[in-house]
Order: sequence, then C-alpha cells, then structure tokens
Amino acid sequence: MKLVIAEKPSVAQDLSRVLGACQRKDGYCEGKKYLVSWCYGHLAGLADAGTYDEHYAKWKLEDLPILPSPFRFLIAPDKQEQFDILRTLMNREDVTEVINACDAGREGELIFRTVYYLADCRKPMKRLWISSMEDSAIQDGFAHLAPGENYDALYQSALCRAKADWLVGINASRFFSLTYKTKLNIGRVMSPTLALLVQRQSAISAFTPESYYTVDLGLGEFHAVSDRFSIKADAEALAAACKTANTAVVKEIRQQEKNEAAPALYDLTSLQREANRLLGYTAQQTLDYLQALYEKKLCTYPRTDSRYLTDDMLPRVKEILLWASGICDLPITDEVYGEQLCNSKKVTDHHAIIPTKAASWQDLEALPMGEQNILKLISRQVMIATSGPYCYKEADAMISCGGADFKLHLKMPQDFGWKRYTAEKKGGKWFPGLATGQALTPDTVTVKDGKTQPPKEHFMAEKQSNKERIKEITAGIEKGIQELFESDRYRNYLTTMSRFHRYSLNNVIPVQRLYSRNPHRKLYHLRHRRKSRGRSTGLSAIFTVWMQRKPHMSRSICHLTVLLCLGKFSISALMRNVWIFKKS
Repeated sequence: MKLVIAEKPSVAQDLSRVLGACQRKDGYCEGKKYLVSWCYGHLAGLADAGTYDEHYAKWKLEDLPILPSPFRFLIAPDKQEQFDILRTLMNREDVTEVINACDAGREGELIFRTVYYLADCRKPMKRLWISSMEDSAIQDGFAHLAPGENYDALYQSALCRAKADWLVGINASRFFSLTYKTKLNIGRVMSPTLALLVQRQSAISAFTPESYYTVDLGLGEFHAVSDRFSIKADAEALAAACKTANTAVVKEIRQQEKNEAAPALYDLTSLQREANRLLGYTAQQTLDYLQALYEKKLCTYPRTDSRYLTDDMLPRVKEILLWASGICDLPITDEVYGEQLCNSKKVTDHHAIIPTKAASWQDLEALPMGEQNILKLISRQVMIATSGPYCYKEADAMISCGGADFKLHLKMPQDFGWKRYTAEKKGGKWFPGLATGQALTPDTVTVKDGKTQPPKEHFMAEKQSNKERIKEITAGIEKGIQELFESDRYRNYLTTMSRFHRYSLNNVIPVQRLYSRNPHRKLYHLRHRRKSRGRSTGLSAIFTVWMQRKPHMSRSICHLTVLLCLGKFSISALMRNVWIFKKS
C-alpha cells in the first residue's frame, strides 16, 4: 500500500477519486493499493517559550534572548486525533512508501515533513508536485513522482523561516513590551509593513503645500505650458509679454516612435496588485478567491512567484488562449506571440497563474462574483500577454514666446497591440505640420495656479509592490546597516507596533495624533475608512518612541530596533547578532 497525505480534506477527496481510493474510513480513504489521508493545515507548530522552561512563562528582560536548541513542535489539541490517525497509517506494516501530496510549495513541504518526523516515520518518501487540480494533471503527477530528498532544501528554508519568525516575535516582542511597559507585538513581516505606513504618514504630516503659477498658451486644440513660478506677478508679467508679442516660434522638436511590450502573465503578487487597483479587492480577498478557483480546478496553483510558462508548454499556448478567449468573451488577434510567455529560466516552483481547460466550459454565472472577476482577470491577462506591443509616436516641442520657453507634449497611438484589451485604449491628437522655426499665433494666454501635492497615502496595491522592496532592502543588509548608522534621520527614533488589524492596511485615512502623558511617546492611530467612527476593530496603534538610551539598552539594541522596524535586518543577520539583546 502507498500512503498519500494531502494538506486539506477537499484535496484528499479529489486525489482519492482519481486514484480510485473510494472506500471512506475514519480519517482516510482506501482503495486500489492507496491510502489517502489529510492534514488540517499545520497540525503542529513551534512550542511557546514556556514549554522549554517554566520560568519563561513570565516575561523578564534578564531571560533574553531565548534561543531554543533544539526547537520543539507541539500538536494542536484540536488536531491530535487526525495526527494519531496519520501516525498509525504511516506505521502500518503494509504501507511501503509515503507520498507527500501537500501543496506544492514551501509551506506544504513544512506541513508534511513536520508530521512525518513527529510520527518518527522512516519509510521512503515521494513528492507529488502539480500546478493544477485537474484530473489529467493529477494523473501525470503520480506518474512522475520525485524522490522526497529532492526537496530537502525547500523544507530547510521553510523551517528556517518558521524559526526566524519565532525568534523575532518572542524576543523582540518581550523586549519592547518590557522596556516601554505596554504590550507591543513585533513581527518579521508586520513591523516593516507598519514602518512603511508610518514613514508615508510622517511625510504627509510634515508636508507644507506651496502655491505655484504657470502660463498656458492656447494653440487651437493644444496647450503649451511654461515652467512654474512661485510668485504670481512673475507669471502675469510673462503672460503680458506673450500677449504683446502675439507670436510663438517652435525652437526644437524631439520626435520618436516607441513601443511597450505586453506585460507578462500574473504571479500572485501582481494579480493581487491589479485586483486591488481594478476591483478594490484586498490581497487576502484575492488569495481566497484564487484558492477557491484552484480547488474547483478552474485555475492553476495560486501561490507562485513566476510570471512565465515553461518552454515545454509553448505548443499549448494557443489552446490556453482559446480557453481564455471563451472566458473573457474577447476575440483573439491574428498573430499570437506565444514565445514571449515561455521562459523556463524564469520559472521557479510553479509557472504563472492561468485558467484551466475546465474553466472554459464552466458556467461563470454559477460562481460567486468575486471568483468570476478574478477568473476573468486571469484570462484577460493571457490575452494581453500573447498580444503584440503597443506602438505610438511621441513628440516634445519647445516653443518660445515672450522671452520664455513653453513645452508642448504630443502622443499618437499607431497600433494598440495589447492595450486593445485594457481600459487604457485611448486615442491621441497630433499637431499637423509642426516644424522647427515655424511661427504660431496663440489663441489664448492664461495664468493658471496650483499647489504642490503631498505624497499619496498607501493603498494595498502599493504595499504588494513594497513586499519586493523589503526583500531588496534585506538582501543588502551590510550596506543597509552602515548607511543607517550614519543617518541622523533614523538614529533618533524607532517604530514599533501595538494592536494591528489587517484591514487597517487597506485604505487608511491620514494619521491623527494623540499625545499621551509621557512626553517622550507619541501615539498614532490609523482607522479604516469604513470604520472611521471611534475605536473600531479596524483601529491600529503605532507607537513612535523617541530613542533615549535606557540603562539596560545598549547602542546595538537601539540599532537592532530600528533595523527590525524598517525591514533592514535580515533573518541571517539577526541570528548572527542575537546576542545584542543582552544587557550592556
């Protein structure tokens, strides 16, 4: 018998049906030489600090840092029964090998390996690695099972991340909470994210709008604009000079033809960003809809960081395009650029997110609206990615009038290419016969006023992009530390977090300041737009504490605090320097 372990009961049911293991037992299915069972997500997690030593249950500065060796895992009480079933199945004499059918990714590998090792299983391990839940994909996956040791490095990376989360969360949260005598939760991901919000809100709060003035020359349907003036009288003087001259001369024209290549297919981050921009969905909503579609066999694996297909999928591009066309109800162009979708060198664990064949005959009206919209968005991206480039001609003209230069920008689409499938399909206007040295007569000369604008508030789409920014920052840890230590801007304060609610990250209103009795502490809070009355569940509190040296705080601790909150401290660096939590 072969034991197959899936991550969820719903996935196990699909695998059982395809494998013919249709006899339902207590906690597993059996049939045709297969046993198919499941986990309920993470059956076990890293033990709390109090498990290692009872006196860790009470938070004390002198106990830090807490560095378990080895780390221990504990079975969740409500999942003990299913773990016992899996352990019994693994140790059955007739079971010759165990197949890991958890999600094909880092977390799926960790879920399976944790159960496998806690059950003290020594039987051969195989790995099912598929990107779709279609029957054909499952059959092909079981026909090409890989040795489990091929994924040892993936398991180690997942385990390292889990331990790093524990080290940062347990040690940093206790340290800052005890130092500032209030509950402060520090996280490897959430603290850098909060720092992005605080930095942006600080820039908005400190921003002072400045008035400016420009002179506008009306040239029929076109408008040439001068540089900005800070004093209105200067702009009015130029306008008067232009009216007196009543003639403008084209000094220079820079004209060129440009094209924009079609964007690639979606990975999870890019889809979350687009779904937020176009549909207003949060990152979690998009992931939930995607996961539902995946489990219904309507799209490929959602948690991918690749935006391309593998080279061996090139012959299937036209077929995939037909599926997408039917879902979107959009026509296919005469020329299909399938080669630009396929690049095996840019595919990691899974290829880009695409619709499946089953989605092409799915009754879309039977799906929830959110799932419909995400499926159409994925399919439309297939149409876009297989289209030709967007081609246009562009010109920048420098026009002289009244002793000053005015700028005129022109843009004319020539071939909409991939943009024919987007809302950005707009025409343009071209100034016929515009040439260097040409004299023009302005129709109107007006002075326009404006004000400089503060940085925009963060929205979910921006924060998805900032995930990649955080990765880039942490990758250059040594350079980041050096620059940070030399910077007065971050040396004087740190940012930590208290009570964090995920909806606060969606659309946040400007920060409102509430000053506590402690003059060295300023309390900020962000409220979700939909819950802007009082302190609701959407309330987040961010403490910005002036960095004043305490007797038990070393210079290194101060720097570590800032680095953690700015996302400039990598996990490897934390492990190398965790000793700095100790008293000076």
